[in-house]
Amino acid sequence: MATAETNIMNACMVALSKAGCLVFRNNVGVLPDRDGRPIRYGLGTGSSDLIGICADGVFLAIEVKTAAGRVSPAQEAFIAAVRRQGGRAGVARCPDDALRIALP
Repeated sequence: MATAETNIMNACMVALSKAGCLVFRNNVGVLPDRDGRPIRYGLGTGSSDLIGICADGVFLAIEVKTAAGRVSPAQEAFIAAVRRQGGRAGVARCPDDALRIALP
């Protein structure tokens, strides 16, 4: 049975925290307000599931996927933008992947 993405994300957050990183869950989406107007939340389309700061102060963005999960073009673009600006970013399918991204 495949591990749910939420379980992988929680395990990544624990591993990163133990390694000295400060991480936050970034939910992204749109919901209607009471008048039906769309309210957007999160950092923006394509932004990574986990946002934070590595133990050495470097910006961190991790997209969490299951073994079969696919990264969207918008998610790839966000990861590339973070890397261009000197941050650490990538796709994690397990806590070890997250640690490889976050630790120099």
